[in-house]
Amino acid sequence: MALPLLLLAGCGEGDSEALLSDYQQRLAETVSLEAPPRSTPDNIAAFPEHDQRLFEVAETREGMLDIYALRECHITNLVAGRNNQLGKVAAPSQRWLYELQLWRRLSGCWNGDVPDALSDDSRERLARLTGTKTEQLPRVSWNALFASEEWVKNFSRASSPLSPEALDEIEPRSAALRYLRKATLHQFDRDWMADSATLEGHLKTLQERPLSAELLRTLLLAEQRLAEASTLIEGALRREDRAACRGAADRLAGSPEATRLATWLEDLDRAARHWLGAIDALLEVHVASPPAVADYRRRWLSLTAPKAPLPAFAAARERHAALRNRLARHCR
Repeated sequence: MALPLLLLAGCGEGDSEALLSDYQQRLAETVSLEAPPRSTPDNIAAFPEHDQRLFEVAETREGMLDIYALRECHITNLVAGRNNQLGKVAAPSQRWLYELQLWRRLSGCWNGDVPDALSDDSRERLARLTGTKTEQLPRVSWNALFASEEWVKNFSRASSPLSPEALDEIEPRSAALRYLRKATLHQFDRDWMADSATLEGHLKTLQERPLSAELLRTLLLAEQRLAEASTLIEGALRREDRAACRGAADRLAGSPEATRLATWLEDLDRAARHWLGAIDALLEVHVASPPAVADYRRRWLSLTAPKAPLPAFAAARERHAALRNRLARHCR
């Protein structure tokens, strides 16, 4: 009966599930115990709602005559474009690019010769606008990321664990996260130019698959199956007849199932640390998260919080390795 069950698991639940189940079955046969019942891992939590993850950024309202008075700052056409119909429905990333360009023109203007030629009212207005946009820009860049469909869908609960082969996609796709971090770091650098096509290309990469969610689901699955396998070893350790399991640890270690699992666990650990580390580095250069995002980040994306998927997976992996070492000593 074991073979059909394994084939069913491999066909219906994905290659990673099959790999873990094959290992559990081999472990059970090696220690002469029944394979443990497999429980379905919990899903990840829903991403914070729109109003919970964004900052309130007040609209800046100025009359067109007042803006025209600042025409030497070259913002008139820019503001007009933002206020037309297309500007009002622009994607979050494009709104950030607009605010970035507006800040750079205002800042460059304020730090140049133009203020000396302005009236007192216009000079005060330029100073106020420059200060306002400088203060708002970090929150605008946060909103551009957390309002984007590409970012939100990357954490979709309607996702499945990654196949072993998909782990190879992690590193090349992380270039999108690195670019977003670079763009945030350089937003106040007037010598650095944000490129719309490059930005949209990296956002498209995030949209192509919910990689963050799939990776988290994979970590939850691995943690669950390792915990079940550890329970199986604990059952073997409780038996008094040590002769019955003599050589079990060596047979298990030499099995193709254990070899495949060890390789996959190492690949998963490396991929998860790379991707979640890139997310952590990206969020670190932004303003402090709204409370709901901070809670989500701590629970699901943390590299150190014990209950977050990556540290919990690492702990389950370490515990299972320790139990296998105990099994080797127990069954000498």
